[in-house]
Amino acid sequence: MADRRILIIDDASLVRFYYRDALERAGYAVDEAMNGLEALEKLLVKPVDLLIVDINMPKMDGLTFLQALRREAPPLGATPAIVISTESSPKDIAAARAAGANFYLVKPVAQDALIRYVGMLCGLPE
Repeated sequence: MADRRILIIDDASLVRFYYRDALERAGYAVDEAMNGLEALEKLLVKPVDLLIVDINMPKMDGLTFLQALRREAPPLGATPAIVISTESSPKDIAAARAAGANFYLVKPVAQDALIRYVGMLCGLPE
């Protein structure tokens, strides 16, 4: 699965490490960004197959990032995105979906669940 690239966008280094550890052990190639602005810069240079996006980040939050990304032409603007956040209200989930999230998970997320959802959105068999 090293041909599948994933960008983790979260301002917490421990969270990025937790996701990276699980994804790399599952065979994915992983890159990281600390906020939406850094993520957009990285994506313009090298697109990925899937995004894992936090909502609350400095400089550019996850919802603003997704809105900006969805304005881009495909394939970049159509990159699948999983939002993973501590925010859990129906209003938060609806806002993430309206911004362009394909899936929404509430932290904490078990590593096996993360791998399962990533595989589904990457189109891999279970």
